[in-house]
Amino acid sequence: MIILTQNLPSRPVRVRFAPSPTGSLHIGGLRTALYNWLFARHHGGAFILRIEDTDQTRYDPNALRVLMESLHWAGVDWDEGPEVGGAYGPYVQSERLPLYQEWANWLVDHGYAYRAYETSEELAKIRQEQEARGDQRRGYNRAHRDLPPEQRATYETEGRAYVVRLKMPLNGETVGEDAIQGRVSFDNAVLQDMVILKADGFPTYHLAHVVDDHFMDISHVMRAVEWLPSLPIHLQLWQAFGWDVPVYAHLPVMLNPNGKGKISKRNPPRDAQGKTIPVLVHDFIDAGYLPEATVNFLANISWNFGEEQEVYSLAEGIARFDLTGMNPVNSAFQPDKLDWFNGVYLRNLSVEDLARRLHTVLHRAGYQMNADVLFRVTPLVQPRLKHLSADEFMAFAGFLFREPFEVVPKNILLSGFKESEAAAKTALLAVYERLGGITPYAHEEIDAALRALADESGMKAKFLFGLLRGAITGQEVSTPLFESMAIVGQIECLRRVRAAADSLAG
Repeated sequence: MIILTQNLPSRPVRVRFAPSPTGSLHIGGLRTALYNWLFARHHGGAFILRIEDTDQTRYDPNALRVLMESLHWAGVDWDEGPEVGGAYGPYVQSERLPLYQEWANWLVDHGYAYRAYETSEELAKIRQEQEARGDQRRGYNRAHRDLPPEQRATYETEGRAYVVRLKMPLNGETVGEDAIQGRVSFDNAVLQDMVILKADGFPTYHLAHVVDDHFMDISHVMRAVEWLPSLPIHLQLWQAFGWDVPVYAHLPVMLNPNGKGKISKRNPPRDAQGKTIPVLVHDFIDAGYLPEATVNFLANISWNFGEEQEVYSLAEGIARFDLTGMNPVNSAFQPDKLDWFNGVYLRNLSVEDLARRLHTVLHRAGYQMNADVLFRVTPLVQPRLKHLSADEFMAFAGFLFREPFEVVPKNILLSGFKESEAAAKTALLAVYERLGGITPYAHEEIDAALRALADESGMKAKFLFGLLRGAITGQEVSTPLFESMAIVGQIECLRRVRAAADSLAG
């Protein structure tokens, strides 16, 4: 049995987030980055951003910019990496190719790896033969693992391209310790000799991350549990090189809301109402989620702050974060819970801060806002918003910014009124007469005057106010009526009420 135990390093904590620039950052990737960042900040260590761009077939030149924008939005800043540099650079793998090639050749020279010269057609034939035989175990057959020197020389003379494959043990077990998953063991007999250097000179993830983690002095490797089946390959590489093994911690993944399958952009999940749930970080930004709420929500999915406390600041999270509080079981993504977090954080913002953020969102959506009106209406919408969204804001307060304000359709005007159209006209004319005499025109005085009118007329206040809401706002749902009327202003309220009354028969 081969037992590879990990050396718990006494050196300073250094962790890395190493995404591939193949598209926008996935929300699960942001959570991995967040956990690494919290761990580094808790231990006074360094958080490194490393770009793993060795898969050139999927490389997206815009992805790095988008990725860094997402991290900046979430407040996950890096101590070393693109934009900031550092003593262990370069931090983009395509700029480190000679290093990987050097150590791949070292493995070959020392008998831990070998060059395999099969063409793509020969590899396809191997697969076809395995399928024809019905082999349960398929994959590379190790045909070039022990090539005679003369055959190898022939391939070299022919100028055949080759890949470098790692020589995995043929029997026994590879055993390691994981900081979250515990002791894990793997049967070497079912493992393959994986490619570690491709024919184009680029490394695969297996070689690149081990070499980089060693030369960047990484102390802890915190990554998704999906990488756990690859751990024996990586442990064998560490052992072959004779380097100190960092602590591995395989993080549980986020599942779809129904608990079935990993949350994925290829098959976007849906909530209980059938609405598509965002998957990419930029989707969450566009949907109006605050970074503070999103980060707090993500931290809670698999980690427990303790004391049954769910809402906490980043500073509080940093003070407590450690791997001992991590639940190794995969957890479902709960969109309703994220909405709840977002509402909490929206309500906790100062009016000034929320108004500033709303102005940015509304301006981006093409709305021209009167700053004073926006500031006055912000505290009215604040308790009702779930998202920092132009559409959601306008659903409550759009009537304040539509010019000219058109006559309200009858179906909206009368939706909250349970009597006849003629009675509605009479009620609006009475309101018109009462509004003109209110001084000062403030929401307390408007409230008192109109409640008195309802009492005097014998009309139920909720019916009268529902009718008036339609006349003033043109909406069935809006910000509080009397506060809204104070913002609209006395003259404009009178105009809207008279126009609504004139539109009715009676």
